[in-house]
Amino acid sequence: MPDTRKRNLIAQWAFDTRPVLLRFHLWLEDVEVERHQPDPVSAHSFTPRGIARCLAMTSAATALGTRLYGEFGAGAGKDKAAYNQVKKSADAISAYVMSEGLWHLTRTLPENHAIMVCLGEGLMPKAGETPEMGANPLLGFGRVYARPEVARQVDRLVHKLLNDPNHSFEEFYAKLQEKGITLWGAAVDTLENTSRFAEGKLTGPMAVFHLFDSPLTVSRPYESYMGCLTLPRRVAASAERDSLLLDYRTPRNQVMEAIEATYPGIERKNVHVWTLRGKSRVGRLGKRWEEWKALGAHLVEDGWKAPSGIEVFTDSGTYAPTFLVGSWQDAAGATHVFLCDGYAATAEAMQASSLSSVLDVDCTMAVFSPEFALPCGEEGKLMQLDPRAPDFSRRVGELFGGRVLEAGEVKTYAEAIEEAASSNMPLKQRVIRADDFLPEKKWGVLASIGYMCDDPYTGSPGVEQVGEGLYRVTTQLATRNASARMAFTFRLMEPVSEMRHVFSPLLVRFLSGVDWTRRPVKISDSGRIRNELQTMLSQALEHDGDTIRVHFDRVDDKVMPKDKQARIRQVLEWYKANHPVWFEWLEVA
Repeated sequence: MPDTRKRNLIAQWAFDTRPVLLRFHLWLEDVEVERHQPDPVSAHSFTPRGIARCLAMTSAATALGTRLYGEFGAGAGKDKAAYNQVKKSADAISAYVMSEGLWHLTRTLPENHAIMVCLGEGLMPKAGETPEMGANPLLGFGRVYARPEVARQVDRLVHKLLNDPNHSFEEFYAKLQEKGITLWGAAVDTLENTSRFAEGKLTGPMAVFHLFDSPLTVSRPYESYMGCLTLPRRVAASAERDSLLLDYRTPRNQVMEAIEATYPGIERKNVHVWTLRGKSRVGRLGKRWEEWKALGAHLVEDGWKAPSGIEVFTDSGTYAPTFLVGSWQDAAGATHVFLCDGYAATAEAMQASSLSSVLDVDCTMAVFSPEFALPCGEEGKLMQLDPRAPDFSRRVGELFGGRVLEAGEVKTYAEAIEEAASSNMPLKQRVIRADDFLPEKKWGVLASIGYMCDDPYTGSPGVEQVGEGLYRVTTQLATRNASARMAFTFRLMEPVSEMRHVFSPLLVRFLSGVDWTRRPVKISDSGRIRNELQTMLSQALEHDGDTIRVHFDRVDDKVMPKDKQARIRQVLEWYKANHPVWFEWLEVA
């Protein structure tokens, strides 16, 4: 590209994304764009160009800030408690940077628009994790980003949705339309593969943000698991022509037959099935693994090299493999097919499913419980039972092969179903598609990904230091019929040690030893601390109108040690006493 065109490209990106660059004290040195179509992604997106580019820049800033200041690799070899705190520290940085980027970019939203987080990753412990490993810092349900007057209106509607059991999502959505407010919903995982990040693994960690042109139909904070089957769209289309019902509940021998009909002559050993692995998943996925092995498929294992030449992993990371679903030919001309089967956390599952409108894939899902005792086939059936039915206990027992369950076990499953139903999760369909989470069947999505470490499935590199204070960060934007990969080269506008303050939450800085009583106070501290409390201590907060009441007795000591709780309490009480007008919204219980 001639120098003039290159300078113009950099200048245009710098201009379009200046709210994010200025917030994080970054100078844009270079931009490299690799499109999969002639025109930019923003030409196909429902968002204005500036918003789309600011989202890409926010994903890049999240990847950079987390990699530099999230204690990458600091959990390796540590005991459970220390390892857990490293994970939470990394999650806090990533959630904070993403949130700050969203706040600043939404200053340029159209006046009647807002962004709301509908699904967030990090609320609960995952398979094999103990309870204190849940409640990680995250961007969760109800977080609104918009111009202040719009945000206040949406906040009031969200509070009613949360607190009035008779107020349905349909009424919430109708009220938005009545007020002329366009609410874009988001599914967010600010740090996918947190465990790998804490352990210093060189592949996997990334920031994932999916924006939809309407809110998702979820009506309260919810996180559990979803069974997922993601196939090349060619296979689904072939099955449809042959009048074969092909979805998550289809027996896998029929799925294999559909693959063979779509790719005549393919060897079954070249059908690569990616699924989560590990001892903690044997109960849920063991039968599925054996089913694929009996069919002669290759069950992808750690160390298998993707076409990118990078080794994959199967301990976590259910979102990224979706980008490899499809077919290719090897050097010898043999056809290979890659698909994903198994389950994922709710936010990841919805994100991956929404890629059906972006990539050439077909994804179907089923709601699962948080428990791991049942195989995935029975899980889907369980969540469709009526917990109030007189024979509920017997029917759950039948799924366990006729075993008589203890009352506590039955209650756990009943509560899982009731929680899903109260959150407006679609439970009664045979399978779930992304469409079932959107109020309008015609919908748009914009996926924005920032790579902290190398990604085996796309070959995208992670954050790279290319000079003194210079870092190259790769991101991806994707929407219906369009995608592009951007590599931004940033120059830090302050020394690396000083930039830590730019990317760190105020509360984290105070916990690390900064004296809040001697630091110059700004009115923006009020909004930042309010934001950080919702990110870091959502389980401790009680929302009462415009007031947020903080209950430290609701915080598990294993989630946040007592000494840190005490320091945060001191911070909040000092701000409340010394700046009562700015902190009128705060109460410490």
